[in-house]
Amino acid sequence: MDISPGMLLVAEPFMKDPNFQRSAVLICEHNSNGSFGITINRLTKDVLSDYLPDFQQLKNPVFDGGPVGKVHMHFIHTRADLIEGGKEIADGIFWGGDFKSALECILNHEIPQHEIRFYLGYAGWEEKQLDGEMDEKSWLLLKANSSLIFHKNPSQIWKDSIKQMGKEFYPVMNYPLDPSYN
Repeated sequence: MDISPGMLLVAEPFMKDPNFQRSAVLICEHNSNGSFGITINRLTKDVLSDYLPDFQQLKNPVFDGGPVGKVHMHFIHTRADLIEGGKEIADGIFWGGDFKSALECILNHEIPQHEIRFYLGYAGWEEKQLDGEMDEKSWLLLKANSSLIFHKNPSQIWKDSIKQMGKEFYPVMNYPLDPSYN
């Protein structure tokens, strides 16, 4: 399986980098210049209105999308019929689009919370950096799907990603963060 938009990077169980321990990163772009993804399983205590004071009624949760660009808000959704300009990165799953339209659709109750997610920051890799991490076996690779991206319990995305890889990966789910604890 190759890295491409719509793939999910699932951190190997012993990853030391605290930015990515037990994380699942949705790849949005991957080309010769580098890679761009959004960590999808790090829910914060923040809501949209914390960042958009003119929209106090918006209580959609905000996720920590990654360690880079914490001033940039990204969103993933399933509603290309209502939000123009999004890029389809997986079957029926879109990255970005007209932010104002997205907010209006939420305010008008046209898009429920389980069809759109907001992320502050992103994960980025320079040219060939992610390829090197793949060679080091830092990541497992899985085709993303809406049941993972819009999971009802984001803290379970990492484990459920492992489950979707097949029974031979089940033991990985219960490995401790530090193998010396085993």
